[in-house]
Amino acid sequence: MLVDVLNNSKVFDGVHPSQVSEYVNRHVGRHSIEMNSGSDRKGRSAARLSFREFADVGLSLISYGDEVKVRCPDLSEVYHFQVVTRGQCCWHYDDDQRLLLRPGQALMMNPKERIDLSYSQDCEKVIIKVPEAILRGVCLEQNGILPRDGIRFERRIVDLENAGCFLRFLDALLAEANEAEVELGSLQLSYREILVNKLLHQFASNAQEQSSGCALDRSFSELVAYIDAHIKEEIDVDELARTANVSVRTVYNQFSKHFGLTPRLYVKNAKLKGLREELIGNPKVRNVTEAALDYGFTHLGRFSSDYRKMFGELPSETFKRRR
Repeated sequence: MLVDVLNNSKVFDGVHPSQVSEYVNRHVGRHSIEMNSGSDRKGRSAARLSFREFADVGLSLISYGDEVKVRCPDLSEVYHFQVVTRGQCCWHYDDDQRLLLRPGQALMMNPKERIDLSYSQDCEKVIIKVPEAILRGVCLEQNGILPRDGIRFERRIVDLENAGCFLRFLDALLAEANEAEVELGSLQLSYREILVNKLLHQFASNAQEQSSGCALDRSFSELVAYIDAHIKEEIDVDELARTANVSVRTVYNQFSKHFGLTPRLYVKNAKLKGLREELIGNPKVRNVTEAALDYGFTHLGRFSSDYRKMFGELPSETFKRRR
């Protein structure tokens, strides 16, 4: 079903690969293509592309209709989920590692990862583009912490024939995007959150290692618990040092070691996470402004910007979805 669901979103059908490449550069990811010099002229006008935006996630079905090499200098602040539906595609990493994907096999591509891809003439792929901010926000909400160097997926091929639930969800997501001619608001955001959660569980990454292997020593665990217990209060580094009976430098070192964050940034992120949980689950919350002030966010414009960077949506969108 994956190859059919985006038929209502066709952008090109039977064009030169360069036309598809130009569109992909603007909407999917930066790259350049090289044509096989031995390709016949007929094959050069067989490229196809379907594309649709759905809750800030880009959904595309791509076929160049020819043997081409795609050079990706890096993905700028986006992740790519790519699954081959026909033909084959070979990934060439800049450290000489090579991975060959055949129909039904998928791979995650990380931001700032240099890759060359070789397409067979009959290669066709579904690509889902997920902004880094959205994936980071869902991971933070799920695990409470982020890997120090950002979320990085392993170079590991996943055979979707062995992932029936995930494949059925992709069918449902793409079908919903295919039929949606109007803004679906909270429904689209729900699909997006499920998608990111499934990607984080289906594909091995350092986020899984972080959530299972973050062993905090007892005193630091108590310090984190103190922050949670006083999350709506003003908390500064001196107070944390007094609470843990350690130096201010030690507090900075501990937060850097375990979270890769300064204490101040950790407290702000914890406040944003706690506020989001209230917007979603506390029926006593009457509006976003009241909740933000309750957590100590007095600059509402900056608060909304920080919230969107972390969770991929405005706090008002979270609140409307709860309602």
